[in-house]
Amino acid sequence: MSLKASPLLSCVCLLLVLFPSHAEPPTAPAAGEKPPSAFEFIKRLQGCRKGDNVEGLKHLKNYLKRFGYLDDFFTINGEEENDGFDDFLESAVKTYQSNHRLNATGVLDAETVSLMATPRCGVADIVNGQNLMQRRRRRLGSFHAVSRYVFFDGELRWPDGVSLLTYGFAPGTPPEFSPQVAMAFTEWTAKSHFSFAETDYANADLKIALFVGDHGDGLPFDGPSGVLAHAKAPTGGTFHIDADEAWSADPSQDQYDIQSVALHEIGHLLGLAHSTVPESVMWPSINVGVKHRVLHEDDVQGIRALYSQPA
Repeated sequence: MSLKASPLLSCVCLLLVLFPSHAEPPTAPAAGEKPPSAFEFIKRLQGCRKGDNVEGLKHLKNYLKRFGYLDDFFTINGEEENDGFDDFLESAVKTYQSNHRLNATGVLDAETVSLMATPRCGVADIVNGQNLMQRRRRRLGSFHAVSRYVFFDGELRWPDGVSLLTYGFAPGTPPEFSPQVAMAFTEWTAKSHFSFAETDYANADLKIALFVGDHGDGLPFDGPSGVLAHAKAPTGGTFHIDADEAWSADPSQDQYDIQSVALHEIGHLLGLAHSTVPESVMWPSINVGVKHRVLHEDDVQGIRALYSQPA
């Protein structure tokens, strides 16, 4: 006996064809093509200022909230759900500009938009209302007028007497990461009192792992060319890398340098926050193709000041 398909069954089959139960993986960029940026939307906001209402400003508010520039009061009042350029947003933009040594006008000018759209570290610039990038740096009872290195609130550091730290990679970490991260550790060894030794992941002081999207620490990754990595201050010891990025030991113009990003995140693991010196390793942003593998004088001054080592 032949079976006749019912209209309902035919409709269901059509829906399954049109809307499959799982999405196809995204198409990789063609060779030489820059990957789409998670922060690309910011470029469309150039020229915006207080009083404007432009589609996408609510996403900029969430961007600024993520890095500490907008606080819970702003969220509670629902301001992040609209596209209005209000007083809160203008103040946040001014603070961002001041932190990054830009002209603090509160207007999304070309220079500000370009920097905001640059891939960066996921560690916030302002934590619990403390603007780390604007704090004065102290060393042995005196203040450095020219140094721009920054410590986390409370000057978090490894205990006195700890100079050897072990590190380990999570199972499944691509093999090209190990030698590049090891070279980044070697650079910190040369400029500080620390030394590092690789061990198994479970027992390591510093745990290194790659993740995609939400990975359970409250700091989800956002896809290609947004937040590249993040690490905890002492003695947290976790260093997470966004597996969605195009990583390389010898990056082309559409790849990120493993060693450079590792050098930055190790600085966080040791206790340095984001510097306001664009040439320093602890500057929060880095672009594709850039190799920044040598610690700047500001980075060196910072780590030695934090651990009271001779300059």
